[in-house]
Amino acid sequence: MTIPDSYTVRQIMSFECREWFLKKHYAKRLPSTSYAYGLYKDNLIGICSYGRPVAHTLVKSAFTGKFQDTFLELNRLVVDEGLKKNVLSFFVSRTLRKLPSPNVIVSYADTSQNHHGYIYQATNWIYTGLSAKRFDYKVKGLEHLHSASLMDHAGRGVAKDKVLKLKEMYGDRLYTLERPRKHRYFYVLGNKKQRKEMIRNLAYKVEPYPKGDNKKYDASYKPSTQGVLF
Repeated sequence: MTIPDSYTVRQIMSFECREWFLKKHYAKRLPSTSYAYGLYKDNLIGICSYGRPVAHTLVKSAFTGKFQDTFLELNRLVVDEGLKKNVLSFFVSRTLRKLPSPNVIVSYADTSQNHHGYIYQATNWIYTGLSAKRFDYKVKGLEHLHSASLMDHAGRGVAKDKVLKLKEMYGDRLYTLERPRKHRYFYVLGNKKQRKEMIRNLAYKVEPYPKGDNKKYDASYKPSTQGVLF
């Protein structure tokens, strides 16, 4: 049987993603979710989600200020262990077909996980190199806390004020750590004319695909929210 005959992709509700993202994905955090899709072979065996990009400056600058209202990030791709790469590329390509059009999608391959983005390469995304250097705030003894969580603990206000608050709270225990850079990919959705215009306005240089093998993330956890295809 062919892959389309063996697997089904359908849109799912965001609450169905929760346990998969918190227990199965290495980030252990819930992203913004505007659209979520499930991969089924009798039961739910994978989830792919899209949401508003975290990097607001990217939305404003990536396409010279255009297409800001039609900008999504593929922010989670989680599947059961043992699926072949061609099944994953089938899954992603099917989710792209189901998204509204026109649209610009960005996604990243995490170098800290030895990811290079082979799924994006297999589905013809545009590679634009590594993300910019950035630093995260960490606290000695609380290294498990994500930088965004620390900022939330500092309360409301602009980033500069939050950093001052963190310094008051933690003193010399507060330090900065360079964030691992990520491979950045774009995908443009639309008719031929729309795609051509999007690519023409892309502010980044298109670069050759990076090469390398991906590490496997932990896929041993079996979520209790397994869906059944009726």
